[in-house]
Amino acid sequence: MSGVDEVLERAGADEVLAREWLRGLACNPALPGAVLRRLLEFEELPAHPLWLTWRELDAEATAAAVSSPRMRYRLDVVQNPTADADALVPLAHDVEPRVRFAYAALLTDFGRRVPAGVPEVLARDAHPGVRRLVTGCPELPPAVQRRLVEDEHPGVRAGMLSPELWERLAAPVRERLLDDPSPQVAGRIAELLRVEEEPEALTARARVAHTDPYVRRDAAGDPQVPLALALGLADDPEEEVRLALSMREDLTEAQRAAVPYTLPDVPRAPHWIRERAREPEAARRIAASAHAGLRRALAMQPHLPEDVVARLAADEDPWVRRILCDHCQDAPHELLVELYATAQDRNWSALRRHRNFARPGLARFADHPDPRLRHAALDDPEAGPELPLKLADDPEVGVWAVRDPRLPAGELLRRLALPGSAFAAAANPALPPAVMHRLVDAAQDR
Repeated sequence: MSGVDEVLERAGADEVLAREWLRGLACNPALPGAVLRRLLEFEELPAHPLWLTWRELDAEATAAAVSSPRMRYRLDVVQNPTADADALVPLAHDVEPRVRFAYAALLTDFGRRVPAGVPEVLARDAHPGVRRLVTGCPELPPAVQRRLVEDEHPGVRAGMLSPELWERLAAPVRERLLDDPSPQVAGRIAELLRVEEEPEALTARARVAHTDPYVRRDAAGDPQVPLALALGLADDPEEEVRLALSMREDLTEAQRAAVPYTLPDVPRAPHWIRERAREPEAARRIAASAHAGLRRALAMQPHLPEDVVARLAADEDPWVRRILCDHCQDAPHELLVELYATAQDRNWSALRRHRNFARPGLARFADHPDPRLRHAALDDPEAGPELPLKLADDPEVGVWAVRDPRLPAGELLRRLALPGSAFAAAANPALPPAVMHRLVDAAQDR
């Protein structure tokens, strides 16, 4: 991109512009790992505190953050759900216990793929809190399980015990655990033995009459509980119990209407709806139900027949339409745009990320009085450079227009030197890596 020298000369020693360049680069989705590594060298990077947690990270970028000498960046990359699993492996050997603890927690909490060898390393960690977290990792190798169940720390030993592992343990190991002096271990083993000795499951009648409302709720929706018995819960004092009953598959519409349920905005989807949604005729019956909860639950399914989607998109219940857009990958473009323009909840902007949102024709909103729709115009995949150029000075959506990779190169370069546009220009993915490096050079000189 020619002219970068003139831009930097025009920007002079403006520290405000330099900070905007760094902030924009931190948000640039096309930032190469080499430039990211240079950004991580700044002691006080003028970016959002969570910039490294929010941005997309490929293997190169992940490795750059993992190798940072600053602990806060290594902690941030652990929290990024897009971080490359293999590039994170060095964190298992990190010098800071907090980093190793965060890494072990990630493997448990996010269900991240656990690279080979990592459990073995963390199971030998000097910090018992790290080893305790390892017990929650899925599919631990048997050797690691055996090591942790005989760990020197009682919390680790107790955390590793499960009904399945208890059955597989060698007799000498079980005997040692039964004699374990730790109250934690003894308590856990007592729980396991109670599970082994529990009598047969409660009868359906006992479940319906149980004092625990959660047991009654599960019974109300369980198809194994006879309908005649479950209907006795129609006047249950707990709203969740009555709602579960009203959403049973084997009720008639008249029986559903007779249950005095209270419907939350987003109800739990019964298992049978998830199954029946795959059957076109069953999905059509559910979509025609007078029970809005069934229609909302149906709208949560990722894929539905085209005619069912159309019916739900025109549903009189606003939550059916919104849930369809939030969960169903087949939600129609027209409904997505309508709700994007009118929704008032805090998640309205996420509708733009739906796979059916960006469509040819959105550029027609470039002159619309609603700034949301002018922003949506930029999602027209067939619009040319004239669209972001037209909107670049828009007071409400100009920052997104300047970040649009279709913005002409000369205009993008010019805006690097303009207060108010420098951040967005530096965040534009069309900015060449060489220019990114020059911006970092210039920022370091100020």
